[in-house]
Amino acid sequence: MNRTTLFPATTGVRPEALPATGIRPGALPGSSSGTGPVPVPVPAAVRFRAACPDCRGRFELAAAALRLAIGATRRTTFYTFTCPECGASVRKPAGERIIELLTGGGVRTLRLHTAL
Repeated sequence: MNRTTLFPATTGVRPEALPATGIRPGALPGSSSGTGPVPVPVPAAVRFRAACPDCRGRFELAAAALRLAIGATRRTTFYTFTCPECGASVRKPAGERIIELLTGGGVRTLRLHTAL
């Protein structure tokens, strides 16, 4: 399995480090205590560098082209995409750093639940 690390293609720019948007904790409508989730704006231009283990192609993907699945174990936590060059379906493991980058970049996330 190819363990090529996935990195944001925009060098030096992280979604939480983008210019001020005016959104502050407690400044949301209906929020008086300043607690709770604060929306983090994600620019539409966030792209991720990836590689295909089948054709060895290297390319950039938009957040919409990736899917992240978070499971109970390392084996069940992964991200997927379709290679734009050969059409192969690619599944790669996602460690903590990859999860942080993908969720921060607006990638759709699926939480996998185990049966009790």
